[in-house]
Amino acid sequence: MPKGIPRNPSFQQRVLHRLKIARGHLDTVIEMTEKGHYCIDVINQSLAVQSALKKANTLLLQNHLQTCVKDFVKKGKTEEAIDEIVQILDKTP
Repeated sequence: MPKGIPRNPSFQQRVLHRLKIARGHLDTVIEMTEKGHYCIDVINQSLAVQSALKKANTLLLQNHLQTCVKDFVKKGKTEEAIDEIVQILDKTP
C-alpha cells in the first residue's frame, strides 16, 4: 500500500494546524506540571491535547478513505484496505 499524506496543500495545512494545537496544549501541560498546578487543571489541559490529536486523526482517516481506500477498491484490493482500517481502529482507545 502506498504511504504518505497526499500533497494537497489545503489538507496538509488543516492537519498541521490540528497537530500544532496539540503541541501547544502539550507544552502547556508540561509547564503546568513543572510548576505544580492544580491536578484537575492539568488534566483538563491534557484532555485538550487528546482532543486535538483525535481531530487530526479524524482528518487523516477521512482523507485516507476518500483517496487511498477508494483507489484500492478500484484496483480490487478491498480486503487489504478493510484489514488496514480494522488494524488502525483496533489501536484507537
